Amino acid sequence: MATCLCDAFYDDVARATVEVLDYLGVEVAFPEGQTCCGQPAFNGGDWPASRKVVRHTLQTFVGTEPVLLPSGSCVAMLRHGALLEFEKEADLPEVHTLAERTWEFADFIVNALHVTTWPGRYDAMIAFHRNCHNRGTGSEAASLALLSSIVGAKVVPFGEAEQCCGFGGTFSVAFPHLSSRMGNLKLDHIREAKPDVLVSGDMSCLMHMGGLAQKAGRPIKTQHLAQVLRDALRSGGLLGR
Repeated sequence: MATCLCDAFYDDVARATVEVLDYLGVEVAFPEGQTCCGQPAFNGGDWPASRKVVRHTLQTFVGTEPVLLPSGSCVAMLRHGALLEFEKEADLPEVHTLAERTWEFADFIVNALHVTTWPGRYDAMIAFHRNCHNRGTGSEAASLALLSSIVGAKVVPFGEAEQCCGFGGTFSVAFPHLSSRMGNLKLDHIREAKPDVLVSGDMSCLMHMGGLAQKAGRPIKTQHLAQVLRDALRSGGLLGR
């Protein structure tokens, strides 16, 4: 599932995800009818509208195959948010089935495919952003394991690494000034580490911090984990350009 952010802003993340999975021997199917996971309406309190979107997602991704998303927040919605929405509807067991089949990108590679090291080369100092929606899952440790194993890559620590970036979906729309202050605080700590690139498994966080940095006239390079893994393969001559 490519997610709305891939569709609207980060098409290369979707492309990189497919290239990485193809390298790992995973057959990728892309249902053309997919739309959104339902999270924007869910976060905004419009649960009836969100349920309509989730029902469509259930119909689009019917089956038994793993459903993989390069977005921790969308994974959280399908694993937990959808269960909350339909908790009183016992006639929708497929909601639980979809939740059990849903995987975040790094979590799937490490904990489903059991790939714990990554080939190729990526010469960069990396600041890794731990997005809030992946807390309590295997995604953070999986991402760090893959990044730390790449030749040439060095993950650098920075202050208040657990601090939220301030995006929070509709939170950034409802409370833009507070959201910006949180994001700029996170950026201040990241800049102190002097990384070459800011990496995360969640595009919304990268979009928020990248946008704030650009607006302040202090742009910072951002990449999704899938793009880093793809670029490492390319640099190592393991993947065509």
